[in-house]
Amino acid sequence: MRRRTVTAGSLEEILQATEPAPAPAAPTAPSAGAPARREEHALRTEFEFELPRGYVDEAGTLHRHGSMRLATARDELRPQIDLRVKENPAYLSVVLLSQVITRLGTVTDVHAGIVERMYATDVAFLQDFYRRVNSEGHTRAAVTCPHCEGGFEVDLSGGRLGES
Repeated sequence: MRRRTVTAGSLEEILQATEPAPAPAAPTAPSAGAPARREEHALRTEFEFELPRGYVDEAGTLHRHGSMRLATARDELRPQIDLRVKENPAYLSVVLLSQVITRLGTVTDVHAGIVERMYATDVAFLQDFYRRVNSEGHTRAAVTCPHCEGGFEVDLSGGRLGES
């Protein structure tokens, strides 16, 4: 059995060649006797966040609001072949976060160098945010009030408690 080495470019070609044909369009108007169709929920692939401290760029501008997209298998595999990760496995989260953060304030080209210059609290927040978004599919967390023992959900994607 021969092994075949696939590069990123040829992988795209293979994926396009093996992509299934689109399904035929459904009729637009339901028949009189047919029950009404429920609206299908679209998959949410991008999530907004607000950093606890914020990233300060070279010009001194503070960037706190951003967005992160869902990770793909390729996003999780790419860091495994990165030389920086091979030399220092702790660098994996820096490379991974740089691939899935789509915007940070006005910065749209988020790369590993930007993630390296973030405060540790912001990187820890983004690691937890990544885990929640990609494992659980949402940014909510169930919490319990320490006084009344009542349970409720909070959205972890932004803002500090008590701030608007």
